[in-house]
Amino acid sequence: MPDRLVYLAPIGLLALSNLVMNTAWYAHLKAPERALWIAVLASWGLAFFEYALAVPANRIGAQAYSLAQLKTITEVFSLTGFVIVAWVLFGERPTWNTGVGFLLVGAGAYFIFKGPFE
Repeated sequence: MPDRLVYLAPIGLLALSNLVMNTAWYAHLKAPERALWIAVLASWGLAFFEYALAVPANRIGAQAYSLAQLKTITEVFSLTGFVIVAWVLFGERPTWNTGVGFLLVGAGAYFIFKGPFE
């Protein structure tokens, strides 16, 4: 795989996988009248596709990123995916508090990628 793809493919795949996973976690709340077992099976069905994206992302990404960096990428996209799903499916717009919290997470991500201070 070309060097550029080793760096870019995991980012794209992790972005998609987290969008799918957030949908699996929360979309069933749009139909609370459905039986819980149906919600669980539907979520598991979506989770399969999340894993089909996340596993290759991590396999490829391990060639370019440390495990801490891969996890940080995943967490940043998890929060981003949550905001998208909450806004699109439930109309919950991000607030200033959300923005500040995400900036703090972003600061943490910066330190993960910055490497050890000397």
